[in-house]
Amino acid sequence: MSEEIKQDQFEDKLIKANEILERLSDENISLEESVKLHKEGKKLLDEAAKILQNAKLVINEVGDEKDE
Repeated sequence: MSEEIKQDQFEDKLIKANEILERLSDENISLEESVKLHKEGKKLLDEAAKILQNAKLVINEVGDEKDE
């Protein structure tokens, strides 16, 4: 279940980051709002990258166990 939750979290973060990207492409957005959204998007992508990195570590550990 934990892996399913992490997958959902990963996908949710990417969806939210994509929504932010769409909002940032609005030419009428204020500078203040664009900076706020940029920070939020960066945070979401950093969190998604951590989830992905942890998944890679788990895959590598499983692969190492099979080699033994």
